[in-house]
Amino acid sequence: MLSRLIHISRPVLWVNTIGTTIVGMWLAGELFDWRVVPVLLWVTLPFNLLIYGTNDVFDQETDAQNPRKGSLEGARITSSEVRLILFGVVATNLPFLLYFVFFLPASALVWMLLYVLVFVFYSVPPLRFKARPYLDSLSNAAYAFPLVFTPLALGASPVWAAALGLMSWSCAKHTFDAVQDICEDRAAGIRTTAVALNARGVVLWSGAFWLAATALFAFVSLPVALVNAAIAGFLLLGMYRSPLPETGHRLYRYSIAFPYVAGTFAGVLLVAALTLGAYP
Repeated sequence: MLSRLIHISRPVLWVNTIGTTIVGMWLAGELFDWRVVPVLLWVTLPFNLLIYGTNDVFDQETDAQNPRKGSLEGARITSSEVRLILFGVVATNLPFLLYFVFFLPASALVWMLLYVLVFVFYSVPPLRFKARPYLDSLSNAAYAFPLVFTPLALGASPVWAAALGLMSWSCAKHTFDAVQDICEDRAAGIRTTAVALNARGVVLWSGAFWLAATALFAFVSLPVALVNAAIAGFLLLGMYRSPLPETGHRLYRYSIAFPYVAGTFAGVLLVAALTLGAYP
């Protein structure tokens, strides 16, 4: 049962929550602070089960037609598993949320609550951002919220250029990755940004957001901005040359690697700066 819940939480994508939380701690000027440990544990299985488990519960019809579901890229659940997922979400998240209420500053709690609500309503009606063109993309800015609430939890100010840059980056990546699902989403009557723009339009949409992200990252670290521009450019060029859902699926492996590569590069530079006393 636990292994099934872990699969549903898509551990290959945990880097999006774990990585941003760790970077948020480093941007606050701390190599390690024990106060981050509960937050870091929360953004592993509990939070990812909340967002992806909820998504799977409300996307059963679409996922049944999606050939990439049932793999590391996402689970294909049955209706009999809905109760298990809901139980898992409550059991793993409630203890952390109670702890946060008592021990974290109100400013951090507000951003954490927004973090939860945006991702829940990404999948849950009546808002269901997933099925609303442009809102589905923009709502994914929430992936950057740990760069805000982690420093606030430590009593520090967020580095807003980094946070806003990652928000823009997340909007771009979500729509780019959704190209591979255009056919399945269109067949199920789900009109995403990718469905509305088609693959060629996504090149412009994601390109604009990745360009904005690169500019914002440059205020924090020029080398990180250049690495981001290089990887984004590679993905966009591939989609521009062959604007098809099949191209999106082929490039998805590189898109998954994007945060690992860019995040590791940024992390190494930031840790080095902290260690050498070059970061304020």
